[in-house]
Parts: sequence; C-alpha cells; structure tokens
Amino acid sequence: MRIYVRVTPRAGKNEVLKISEGEYIVKVTAVPEKGKANVAVIKLLADHFNVPKSSISIIGGKSTRVKLVEIS
Repeated sequence: MRIYVRVTPRAGKNEVLKISEGEYIVKVTAVPEKGKANVAVIKLLADHFNVPKSSISIIGGKSTRVKLVEIS
C-alpha cells in the first residue's frame, strides 16, 4: 500500500491524522535535521498501522514535507 504523508516537524505532540483515503498528516516532535523527523515518521506510522518499522519505507520526498510512503 502506498500513501501520501504531509509531515509537520517540531509539532507539540506526535499524532497521525487521516485526511482521505491514502492521505495522512503526521505530526512529529522531532526536528527535520539529519533524518530525525523521517525516523520519527516511520516509527509513528508503524505504531498506527500495527506493522514493524521494517515494513515502512519512504520512497519519495525524503527531504520535503510531502512524502510518498510504502507500507508492505
């Protein structure tokens, strides 16, 4: 499954919000430096979808706020 994720780094709390089918907003408290926010996004999505972190990969937009994420 592939989804689009709009990331908000430096948020007040970590949360996943569903906008529509295949589109989510992910708020993380991590800073967008050295991949810290991406790691937090992967961890948060793994918890949300109840899959291991290794099943989630960012396949597009690693350095942007809008990311294409694959969940296997």
